[in-house]
Amino acid sequence: MPAPVIRTSGLTRDFPRVRAVDDLSIEVPAGTVFGFLGPNGSGKTTTIRMLLGLLEPTAGRAEVLGFDTRRQAADIRLRSGALLENPGLYDRFSAYDNLELYGRIWRIPRPERGARIEELLKHLGLWERRSEKTGDWSRGMKQKLAVARALLHRPAVLFLDEPTAGLDPVAAASLRDDLSALAAREGVTVFLTTHNLAEAEKLCGLVAVIRQGRLVAVGHPDELRTGSGPRAEIVGRGFSEEALALLRARPEVAAAEFRNGRLAIDLRGTASLAPLVALLVGAGAEIEEVHKGKASLEEVFLKLMEEQK
Repeated sequence: MPAPVIRTSGLTRDFPRVRAVDDLSIEVPAGTVFGFLGPNGSGKTTTIRMLLGLLEPTAGRAEVLGFDTRRQAADIRLRSGALLENPGLYDRFSAYDNLELYGRIWRIPRPERGARIEELLKHLGLWERRSEKTGDWSRGMKQKLAVARALLHRPAVLFLDEPTAGLDPVAAASLRDDLSALAAREGVTVFLTTHNLAEAEKLCGLVAVIRQGRLVAVGHPDELRTGSGPRAEIVGRGFSEEALALLRARPEVAAAEFRNGRLAIDLRGTASLAPLVALLVGAGAEIEEVHKGKASLEEVFLKLMEEQK
C-alpha cells in the first residue's frame, strides 16, 4: 500500500459545549479517493479544517504530506486544493477569468496558466462556455468550475466537502464522473465528505465512518459490506407477523424487516435461502422475486449508526 499522505493520531477538537472530533486516528494512502462519511454534526467539516490548518486541534496531531498541521499549515495549503462550503467564484467574472485570477494568485507562469485553464475546462466540458459570466450558470456548472479552481495549481491533495450537495441527480452524476476521471489522471489524493452513500460506493477506494466525532469503521467499501454479512431481499405480499416471527426465529437469520413491499433479511454465514422461502410460502406468503447479495454501503452505514446509539 502507498505511504500515507494524511495521518492523524488521537486528533480531538472541543468547542464550548461539544466535542466535535474525538480521538480520531486514520491514514489515507497516496492516490486514494478517501470517503469520510457521517451524519450531520459528526465532525467531518471540523476534521477538514484541522487538516488544512485552519483550526487548531485541542489534542492529538495530524500530518498532511508530511507537514504538521499546527506548525506547517502554510506548507499544507500551498500543496492542497479545497472545495468547502463556498465555491469561491466571482459571479461577475467569466469562467476563464475566474481561473485566470486564481492562476495569478498561485503565481502560475502565464503560458502554463493558459494551457492549464484550457486543459481543465475542456476536460470538464466547460471550454465552449468559458466567456460566460458564472453568475448565469447552474449550480452544477459552478461546482464543476470550483473543482477546476481547486485543481488549477496541481495540488497533491484535494479536500472536497459535500461537492454534490444540492445538485440534481444528473448534475451530481456528471460531477462524480468528472471527479473520478480527474483524480485518476492527475494522481491526486482526494479527501471527500458526502452524504450520498451510493456516490461514495462508486468513487472511493477507502472509506471511514464517524459518528459524534468518533471513528466507528474504516476500510474498502467491499470490506465493510462483507463484514455486515450476506443479505437477501424478497419481493411479494402476505408477509404476516406470524411468518416474520418464524423467520426471525431461524438460526441463520440475523434480522428481518418488511417495508415497501420488500422483505430484507440479514443472513449469518453462507445460509441457503431455499428453506426460508419454503417457510414463508408455507406461512401463506406469495413470493414474486428473490435476490441475494451483499448489503449496500448505505445499509452498512445505517446499521453502524444504529449500533452506536
